Amino acid sequence: MEIEITERGAQPPSKKKRAFGLTYLINESPPWYTCLLLGFQHYLTMLGSTLAIPFILSGPMCFANNTLAISEVLSTIFFVSGLVTLLQSTFGVRLPIVQGGTFSFLTPTFAILSLPQWTCPKHEETFNSTESSFINNDEIWQPRMREIPRSHNGFIIVSNCNRVAADRAGNHWGISMTTIVLIALFSQYLTNITIPVPGYSKTRGGCYIGHYPFFRLFPIILAIAVSWIICGIITAAGGFPSDPSIPQYVARTDARTAVLKEAKWFRFPYPGQWGTPTVSAAGVFGMLAGVLASIIESVGDYYACARFSGAPPPPTHALNRGIGMEGIGCLLAGAFGSGNGTTSYSQNIGAIGITKVGSLRVIQYGALFMLLISVLGKIGALFVCIPDPIVGGVYMVMFGMIAAVGISNLQFADMNSSRNLFIVGFSIVFGLALPHYMDKHPNVIETGVSEIDQILTVLFKTSMAVGCIVAFILDNTIPGTIEERGLKAWRQHLSDESDEQFQTASIKVYDLPFGLNRISNYKVAKYLPFLPYNDQEHQAAPDVEMNGACNDGFVLAPGDSTKL
Repeated sequence: MEIEITERGAQPPSKKKRAFGLTYLINESPPWYTCLLLGFQHYLTMLGSTLAIPFILSGPMCFANNTLAISEVLSTIFFVSGLVTLLQSTFGVRLPIVQGGTFSFLTPTFAILSLPQWTCPKHEETFNSTESSFINNDEIWQPRMREIPRSHNGFIIVSNCNRVAADRAGNHWGISMTTIVLIALFSQYLTNITIPVPGYSKTRGGCYIGHYPFFRLFPIILAIAVSWIICGIITAAGGFPSDPSIPQYVARTDARTAVLKEAKWFRFPYPGQWGTPTVSAAGVFGMLAGVLASIIESVGDYYACARFSGAPPPPTHALNRGIGMEGIGCLLAGAFGSGNGTTSYSQNIGAIGITKVGSLRVIQYGALFMLLISVLGKIGALFVCIPDPIVGGVYMVMFGMIAAVGISNLQFADMNSSRNLFIVGFSIVFGLALPHYMDKHPNVIETGVSEIDQILTVLFKTSMAVGCIVAFILDNTIPGTIEERGLKAWRQHLSDESDEQFQTASIKVYDLPFGLNRISNYKVAKYLPFLPYNDQEHQAAPDVEMNGACNDGFVLAPGDSTKL
């Protein structure tokens, strides 16, 4: 069922239906109290994906036992995500799209940290976190955080993360499987179940009962909460061991509670908080694979977000601004020391389709929530207290989804073709085999120039880069028809149009705010790809139309439509 939203306010009359039954288009603003609620919902939606990143990084970064460091890195990621989301929605692509940490950068990060100078010390320290909140090893992990460059194929990404998931889930498979079952229950079996919620609207004559798709929106958060409660009950009943040397100990809810005492109530992340960022050639070249994957994903997200928010397809200058702003976001992430980059979040785009609210203002409220909560140090510390088996269960599901999304890119190609089977199969296997060989033989590359050795080592240890390079070469050198390559099916998908036209916002929603778009009136704008040079697109009909089936073109002039 559709979610009931409070009063929309006066809207210009239109005979056209709104795409996807939107209550608010991108250029419409709900009341401030509605923006607060929906903005907080977007924060909760991106929480599940962002929460995993510092835990995954903690091992290679050598601060797995430093719970205070994990909480501070998590708060930093949220702070940068809020800042970049605000910049992206205001000056970037100007779509209601959330920016956050990405798994695309994890694989090259692992490759960089596997270099001899960045491997963690061999000795391991065991401690009881109820007696000592953390091991102060800042001099070990902070140089590694500074090294992750400021410049920051789904299936191969997961191959490097599955061991992390298995290690955490293996501490207590009972709790891990409980979490997995709950996520599957909420996200798959109960997705169409709605919760009655009281509401008030003047247009409805007062109070009413709406229906909220709670399970569909927050399956990860709900599963974590329920599993956490179960762990708390078992801990109170004495069902988990109290000896820290036993693996099942980390399933206790009080295993890391001391970090709540150590964490500050207020902590403001700032550039260079771990020290002056460093840049190396190996790191920059190693991150290129993650950057390319992020760009391709983000462009697709921009078009999807435009569809769901009732905006016309983004013009070229808006796409360029969006990618450029993500680059600035990665610079900020590196400067602040988040250990990751930023990219667009697809799950928040899905939330727009569910809530039927495509307002840009709502996302900006959500960005403010990220900034506000990130400076509350106790909140980040609370997330660190989540028992490891619960985190492992979440990893299992999330990594599986990432792998499935990577494979789904092949849906338009002819997978009965021996050509395509060879390209896909060999690329995946070689992308996994070469990095494994490099791990077993770390000094196999010796060109005599240490910088070149490091660049090649990081590149060949990054399975995503190896697989993509091999697939790119084979796909462009082995002859194949357009049917085999999937181009015909893809074009057919883009041209499957409905006869029904939907009301959308004006193309002017992509203009820069605060009068900055006046720069496009000067000739210098001709040489700036992130600005429109002339006003041809603004001379189009005020109600630019977009087909509800897909974003496959934009109106250049009345009666003259061009496919992208």
